[in-house]
Amino acid sequence: MRWSPRVTVAAVITDTEGRHLLVEESPEGTPVFNQPAGHLEANETLLDAVCREVYEETCRTFEPQGLVGIYQWVAPSGDTYLRFCFHGVVEQRVEDCDLDPDISATHWLDQRQIENNEIALRSPMVKRCILDFVNGSSTHLACLHDMASAARQFHE
Repeated sequence: MRWSPRVTVAAVITDTEGRHLLVEESPEGTPVFNQPAGHLEANETLLDAVCREVYEETCRTFEPQGLVGIYQWVAPSGDTYLRFCFHGVVEQRVEDCDLDPDISATHWLDQRQIENNEIALRSPMVKRCILDFVNGSSTHLACLHDMASAARQFHE
């Protein structure tokens, strides 16, 4: 059997008051908090994936502004996750939009709640992504290259 990590994207979204937009979900029956995040789908770029996931989980349009980092984590299940975390801004929530069925609510939470472990996080990557962003980690989006479109151009 061939090993393959689960590729995910996530978004750190911070408002003008320094609060972070997190989603509440209950993957195993217990509520936990996560960034808007999800799996990369076939034929999708990383930027398309993070914009889609933010919209599906928050009903807000996301504009990526930089890459916070790339994170590798082995979950207790043994699954390996490779997370590409972006930061950016969102528009106001779209009125006639339903959240993804796995999301029970969205919350703007302050740094203290996250740092002091006052809330249950989905994985250690959630806190690490936020702390890295708060500490200035940001790489320009020009570091991302969609080689599928480059390959199509090469063969034309």
